[in-house]
Amino acid sequence: MPLWKCQVCGFVFEGLEAPDKCPKCGAPKEQFKQLSEQEVQLVLRSRKTNYLHMKVLTLLRELLVVAEEIENDNLDPPCVKLAKEEKEFALTTIQKIMAELETHMKRSKWG
Repeated sequence: MPLWKCQVCGFVFEGLEAPDKCPKCGAPKEQFKQLSEQEVQLVLRSRKTNYLHMKVLTLLRELLVVAEEIENDNLDPPCVKLAKEEKEFALTTIQKIMAELETHMKRSKWG
């Protein structure tokens, strides 16, 4: 299925032809450019990578909740220490992923 990119806002539309107007910004059909096969492949790969990053974010947020529960249980010092390390890892990695996704969006790699 062809992909069309709005030259005004960067919205990517999937369809046999460009929409009459951009669903995001309202630009007319003439503002859409059909993407080349190479560009389509890059969009599809970007969508997959971004989806996977979002999935990891979900898992890391779950790790924060579980580590907090372990820490609050306070069974013994080694468990609490490990839970704190898990939380630090999750928080740092979340920030790295958010920065990477922001870079993707600025480079129109969101797809």
